[in-house]
Amino acid sequence: MNAAPAAAPRIDSHADARRLLQPVVVGGDILAYSYVREFHRAYGIERTIVLATQDIKMLSTSRFTDYRLEPRIHEPEGLYDALERVAGELRATDPERVLLVVGCDDCHARMLSAGKERLEAVGYTVPYIDFPLLDDITQKRRFYELCDELDIPYPRTWYFDCGDGPDELPVDELPYPLIAKPSNSAQFQDATIPRKRKIYEIESAEELAQVWHDIRTSDYAGELVLQDFIPGGDDAIRTLTTFSDANGEVRVVSGGVVCLQDHDPTALGNPLCILGEREEAIIECAKRFLARTGYRGFANFDIKFDERDGSFRFFEVNTRAGRNTYYLSLGGVNFVTLIVDEFMRGRAIPYHEAYDDFAYCCVPRYVLRRSMKNRERLAEVEGALACTRDPYPLHYEADSFMHNLWAYIMYVNQIPKFKRFYWDTDGKQLK
Repeated sequence: MNAAPAAAPRIDSHADARRLLQPVVVGGDILAYSYVREFHRAYGIERTIVLATQDIKMLSTSRFTDYRLEPRIHEPEGLYDALERVAGELRATDPERVLLVVGCDDCHARMLSAGKERLEAVGYTVPYIDFPLLDDITQKRRFYELCDELDIPYPRTWYFDCGDGPDELPVDELPYPLIAKPSNSAQFQDATIPRKRKIYEIESAEELAQVWHDIRTSDYAGELVLQDFIPGGDDAIRTLTTFSDANGEVRVVSGGVVCLQDHDPTALGNPLCILGEREEAIIECAKRFLARTGYRGFANFDIKFDERDGSFRFFEVNTRAGRNTYYLSLGGVNFVTLIVDEFMRGRAIPYHEAYDDFAYCCVPRYVLRRSMKNRERLAEVEGALACTRDPYPLHYEADSFMHNLWAYIMYVNQIPKFKRFYWDTDGKQLK
């Protein structure tokens, strides 16, 4: 039996964080690099450990990453084993290092939450809510039950059990268009499903029948959620990021208009351009939800403005920092400092609304100009881009030439992607 690690030194100051903190990031996407750059920008941390399953060049070429390939981190035991090995190595070489682990997607948030006690035993701070709460509120049926209780608007919704449900749905009795999505996103992410998409835009009974057959006969056993399609383009979508203390009280909030989403079917719905904009109704709904659940740490809400009645309808809560959380830094608060202050320093965080003028953008302006139909909103975005330093999270002047080269390649590659998946389909998503 391994001996328990000695208690790690406490981080009491900014200088302690710079000297002692060792972040470990699980995953290889834009959020992973956002963590890397913001830990460097906030504390001067020269090497953030990044665990990923494949070589993502914009991360592996960064001078601020210790990049490690770990092929089994999408499985709980594989992830825990990798993190325990990292902890053992660091304790052996530098017993004073203070470990922090963060993930970049839903499945890793679930695994880190579920394995919190095991990981804390080897010295990690794990800044996620306890698993029973996470598992509860990430089930979409339960999320909407809480919305009902708290008077939070959400779309009209139907549920169908993919494990024990009917072989065929009453497709002729439902209204179209519809949105179809899994109730359990993490389980769906790991399932093998033909023609799988993150979300499905359903325009006919025949299309819904095919989607139901694909999912019903797969290894996904959760519920399929069908929802009334809220009219409006990308710029009807809103994003809200919150950070709450141990009492469930929001300490920092930021958000904006999603002016352009990814239209690649494998990444459909990921925001690529966000314009900072404050909406009181959204903030108040989120505060009620977080206080009711006693939520601590980062949460990210997906919302859409319903032009039919002027409401903002909530779709889900992501129980982690979202892929685009870097926009909070653009809004005035370096997002990694919140994790360190709340979970490692025990420092009270003053209430702050991070809405400094900003535009977050992962595509060239050519893509914006060709894709955004709302020309007034486009003018707002271009004005905000003109006064936003580093609106593209992957560009970081302090990093290596090779990192910034790969970041630029990813940036300009958005042009052929939009041509294939959006412009050449007359603005309609490929099925």
